[in-house]
Amino acid sequence: MKQPITAIILLLSLLFPLLIGQAGADPQTGREELLIQAASFFRQANESDDPEEARRLYSKALLRYEKLSREIENGKLYYNIGNVYFRLDDLGQAIVNYRRAEQLIPDDPNLRQNLDYALSKRQDKIEPKQEEELLRTLFFWHYDLPSSLRMKIFAGFYISFWLLAGLIYASPLAMPKWPFILSLLLSVSFGGSLLLDRSARALPRGVLVAPEVIARKGDSTSYQPSFQDPLHPGTEFTILEDRNSWLHIELADGRQCWIEADSAEKINIPIFSHF
Repeated sequence: MKQPITAIILLLSLLFPLLIGQAGADPQTGREELLIQAASFFRQANESDDPEEARRLYSKALLRYEKLSREIENGKLYYNIGNVYFRLDDLGQAIVNYRRAEQLIPDDPNLRQNLDYALSKRQDKIEPKQEEELLRTLFFWHYDLPSSLRMKIFAGFYISFWLLAGLIYASPLAMPKWPFILSLLLSVSFGGSLLLDRSARALPRGVLVAPEVIARKGDSTSYQPSFQDPLHPGTEFTILEDRNSWLHIELADGRQCWIEADSAEKINIPIFSHF
């Protein structure tokens, strides 16, 4: 009786260090390995002269990138996923992931270039509302300057405002008020610009990913189409109402319609750990 018990104890003593090692394994190592593999497959696909082989390699890279995206939140990761989808001629998914990356790395010049190029390839040419075009002209600095630069400008004028306020209050000499007022106006303007960025990112937005989408006047296929022609991948919209299988959306030009939810992807991303 003692021999089987002794054997079991001996076996457990040998397995215990292995079990402890697996339990304490660093998931970061596994993630880095997946990232290395994905980058390698993507590079091989770019260098391949065989279109079928290239697609196979891109698909392998995509599987690894998307597995990582289910565990962590990283702008460069979404950027890479967008690049793979673009190479696979999936314009809708490319724009979805570029937009997700934009929420995390809004001032990345490579992302901006690739996103703009992908947007230029869309089949649906939907012009923004006239009032938005006017706002873009009047407040060009809000749309043209990167958020990091606007943050620095805001910080500079905000500090100047309080320094000037202190000088005006404490100085026995009469001081001109216009620098104080100018600092106040500019700090409010750039601060408001940054708040608008944050509120815009919070809006529920989406991108069409299906090959063709028939927009309808209600949340059922029994409703008539809203437009003469179907919509296509890459078209962006704001979500007005989510009824699970149907979405009530507004296009950039202000037109509203209903689409089937599985024909689109939402841009908003979940919150995970960073790496």
